[in-house]
Amino acid sequence: MTGPQRFPHSVYRLGDEPDPRFSLANERTSLAWIRTSLALIALGVALEALQIPTAPPIRLSMAILFIALGALAAVQSWIGWSRVELSLRLAKALPGAGFTAVIATGALIGALVIVVGLLV
Repeated sequence: MTGPQRFPHSVYRLGDEPDPRFSLANERTSLAWIRTSLALIALGVALEALQIPTAPPIRLSMAILFIALGALAAVQSWIGWSRVELSLRLAKALPGAGFTAVIATGALIGALVIVVGLLV
């Protein structure tokens, strides 16, 4: 290797350098996941801090759910970035969506529970 070593070695030590446009697009997607993660965590904190008019156990469980979904989105950011970058470097088909369906389903369930809790 002629240049400085890059992290993570498990990704950068394999394959050929892909077109920078694709690597940068992959990085932008990873940053979008980080923004989503921060938004979900902020929502979880806000649910408890603002004490919306719903039963405290429901509010607390939904706050925990959204904070956990935010943590999962951060994990998705890292894992998704490395899987796609590795696929680009090895000229293989791009991987599937990963945790996306779990995060979307959890957010939908959380939103529905909050709405029902507000209406009841």
